[in-house]
Amino acid sequence: MDLNAHCVSHPAATFYLRAEGESMTGVGIFPGDLLVVDKSLTPRHGDVVIALLDGGFTVKTLQLKPRLRLLPANPAFAPIDPSMSLSLELFGVVTHVIGNLRQRDGHSAR
Repeated sequence: MDLNAHCVSHPAATFYLRAEGESMTGVGIFPGDLLVVDKSLTPRHGDVVIALLDGGFTVKTLQLKPRLRLLPANPAFAPIDPSMSLSLELFGVVTHVIGNLRQRDGHSAR
């Protein structure tokens, strides 16, 4: 199986990011996971997105209704209200997550 063929619909608009932090563990995104991000997709309500917020990137679930917010998937983190920020750009939609299950269980990556 070719993972590029399976995970990449728009090669010219797709990039990869390494996840950091614990704010999205509730949707299965853990520190160190590889995120497949498609910039060509129009972000929709409920999509997991990469957002550029005040000069820093964040991964959150996009809420469009009743108002725009970026939601974590971990109750230890607060939602982000972009109206309180200087700038917000939705950079892409996360389409796939590739994670190492052994690392999540505390095993070595080898």
